[in-house]
Parts: sequence; C-alpha cells; structure tokens
Amino acid sequence: MAETILKQTLIMLILMLVGALSAKTGLISSAANKDLSKFVLQVVNPVVIFMSYQTELKPELVKKLLLTFSLSALAMAVMLAGAYLLIRPKEGRNTEIERFSSIYSNCGFMGIPLVNALFGMEGVFCLTAFITVFNLTVWTHGVILITGEKDVKSVLKVLRSPTMIAIGLGLLAFFLKIRLPEIPSKALGYIADMNTPLAMVVSGVTISETSILSIVKKSGVYRVCFSKLILLPFILTVIFSALPVDEQVKMTVLVAAAAPPAAMCTLLCIRSGKDSLYASEIFTAGTILSVITLPLVIIITEYVTKMIS
Repeated sequence: MAETILKQTLIMLILMLVGALSAKTGLISSAANKDLSKFVLQVVNPVVIFMSYQTELKPELVKKLLLTFSLSALAMAVMLAGAYLLIRPKEGRNTEIERFSSIYSNCGFMGIPLVNALFGMEGVFCLTAFITVFNLTVWTHGVILITGEKDVKSVLKVLRSPTMIAIGLGLLAFFLKIRLPEIPSKALGYIADMNTPLAMVVSGVTISETSILSIVKKSGVYRVCFSKLILLPFILTVIFSALPVDEQVKMTVLVAAAAPPAAMCTLLCIRSGKDSLYASEIFTAGTILSVITLPLVIIITEYVTKMIS
C-alpha cells in the first residue's frame, strides 16, 4: 500500500512540475489557473464524487460509509484539538493561518487521486464522508477562524456548493438504485478522469508563483508542516490502530487527513485581508513535502497496526 501511495505521489509530482513549467514559460497565466481551479472544484470533483455512487447498493458499502462518517468526525476533532494545543498564540505569529493550515487538508485535490489509486471508486465513495465533514467544518469553524465572521450564510452556502449537491444527488441515486445509461455514464467518466492531471497542474502553477527561498527562511512553515503532515497523522494512526476499524475506511480517512494544507486558506486570507502570501507559502511547502510524508504515514500505520494486532 505504501508503494502504491509513493508511486501515485511521484506521478502527481511530475504533473505538478508540468504545471509549474507551464506557468514559468507563460503557457498558463495566473488568471487562467484560477479558472482551471474553479473548473476542477465546481465541475470535475463533483463529477468524480457523483460517479463514485454509481455502484451496486450493498449493505457492506452503506456500513463503510457510516463508519467513515464517524471516523472522519473523530479525525476532525483530533486535528482541531491538536492544532490549538500545538500552535499557541504568540506576538508576531499568524496563529489563525497556522492553525487553519494544520487542521484542514487538500482532501479534494490530493485526497481523491490518492484514495482512487489505493481503492478505486469504492475508496472515493468512502472519501465523500470525509469531504462532507470537512466542508461542514471548514465553512463554519474555518471561516470564523480566518475572517472572524460568524455568518450563517456561510453554512447555507456550503450546502448549495457543487460538491455537496453531488454528494446529495449521488446518495439519492445510490439508495434509489438509479444508474446512468451507458453514453452519459461514459461522458461523465471522461470528465472524472481529468481530476488528477488538472488538479496537479493547478497546484503546480500555484507553487510556481511562490518563492522557495522565502519559504525556507520561515520557521512557521516548518512548524505547520510538521504538525499537519507528521505529528497529527501519527496521533490519528495510534488512535485508529486501537479501534476495530475496516482497513479501507481507516486508510481513506488517514490519507485525507494527512494530505497537505488546504489551498482554501489562501482564498480566505485574500478575502479578509490577512497574510495570503504566508498561507500560500505553507500550501506550497506542504504540497511538496507531502510527496515524502504521505507514503511515510502509510508505512507507519501498517507497522503500528501489525504491532497492535
């Protein structure tokens, strides 16, 4: 399993390099990258999620989905508590940005391709539970943390988002046993196949816009990356290994939680006038380092599970 993750992260790294080179040579502008990012988030990701529900209704799948919801809620609670304990308020420190980046992961952009590589569409099916918990938490606690806005409209907004609509329609089709005919199913399948290459190219372009030299000089970036990519996933590994949880469910939630910091932090910082450059630097460092840390998390999890069992 660790080997599969390593291969997939290396493939994703190559795709990110393509994106970075495309940006540096002027093939993809910053404005075009924003449009591509919207396309991935509002079209491709929702299609991937919807298509994951186009499968046979089985009791074991329903059980896995409910279990993933429970484990995702537990993981989010641990990440929240851990971030607040590890990252303490200090003068000159962007506490809100560092806490947000330690809690919330790029579970859509990075999580979907990785889980798909490990478990196929059944894994993505389970991942939708984590994405739902993520969206509900990030649009409430996350928005309040960065912007200070306690706006009910944020919660209503997430319920109307393409991702949540895709989850709702997917669940409806799944439980009512509604399956698409061959032609529309193949068409949506082609769109779903674009997820990994497009998401990684977008990430690569974003990374190219950040100064690596500037990142290396900031201690806060190391602090957040250590918490987000190593320490908190390790804590989750120990907790999950002690629970009688299905292997696929456990790994799906761990991969989603251990994915690099969410790009959404940068967007919220721009909106609220916070240090968006710092948020972008954390995103860049975390994305690059995750190529090493994600396989490491899987190796440690497999080792700890064997020790306990």
